[in-house]
Amino acid sequence: MNPSTVTASEARSTRDLANMRARIASGKRNQALFAALGVLFTGFAVLVLLAAFLDLLLDGLPRLSWEFMTNFPSRRAGQAGILSAWVGSALVMLVTMLAAVPVGIGAAIYLEEYAGKNWLTDIIEINVTNLAGVPSIVYGLLALGLFVYQFGFGESVLTAGLTLGLLILPIVIVSAREALRAVPIHIREAAYGVGATKWQMVSDHLVPYSRGGMLTGVILGMAEAIGQTAPIICIGALTFIAFLPPSPVGAEFPFVNLEWLWSEFTVLPIQMYNWVSRPDQAFQLNAAAAGVILLFMTLLMNSLAIYLRYQVRKKIKW
Repeated sequence: MNPSTVTASEARSTRDLANMRARIASGKRNQALFAALGVLFTGFAVLVLLAAFLDLLLDGLPRLSWEFMTNFPSRRAGQAGILSAWVGSALVMLVTMLAAVPVGIGAAIYLEEYAGKNWLTDIIEINVTNLAGVPSIVYGLLALGLFVYQFGFGESVLTAGLTLGLLILPIVIVSAREALRAVPIHIREAAYGVGATKWQMVSDHLVPYSRGGMLTGVILGMAEAIGQTAPIICIGALTFIAFLPPSPVGAEFPFVNLEWLWSEFTVLPIQMYNWVSRPDQAFQLNAAAAGVILLFMTLLMNSLAIYLRYQVRKKIKW
């Protein structure tokens, strides 16, 4: 072999090796830069959220007490409380969850596993995607015409829960479908390989493995619903209410009372709006304290859902 040919080949190999090392070093620098930017942006967002929460907490801290939680609203700021508002929010969220979660997950399973690829399925998917971007006030107007006037549900807890259920339904459907798609294909193939039917594959394998991702969608949807004001105002929620809905638990068998579904109500965002609109500074402090309670309720609800999601994912073995 010609010595000059060997020398040229070695030179090319050396250059290629140097170029490869340079590309690897450049990739590592870019990765480190991207990680640093991610930490910076995340820290900035957390600091902004923390600053807003601390400002709200410092304003409302003097009013945070057991009496504030257990008193009804009053025209005297020092005696006003949020009992009817937080109870109303809890009941509305209960109806919202019961209305949206089963329907949303059922729709996701149908669209992902059973629906054929035809024009009807395409129309449904387009509408689900578009509904996720519809302003919340539109849902309030829809509920006013449909639930309040057409079905005769009135300005009740049931109407509010169904309205917010419609609002978060696209979020639940989209997130549940993504969770179903994330399940590896070999799970389906293994189920079919041992003779399982389609329903057995879905109910015994697909849904249990995707439950964690579905809970993520429920978390996002419920967090979106609890702070909504515009659709609740549209259906006629009260801004001042000095009574509680009937208890959902009855004294006699079957120990379930459904009268609370038809009761008038208010929620924390509306109570806050009522107090903020008043010129008295004392009511502004009440609104700040109610905002802290609303954030705490959202955090508690999300923490419970995150804990359940963690427990589900811990039991999954791919």
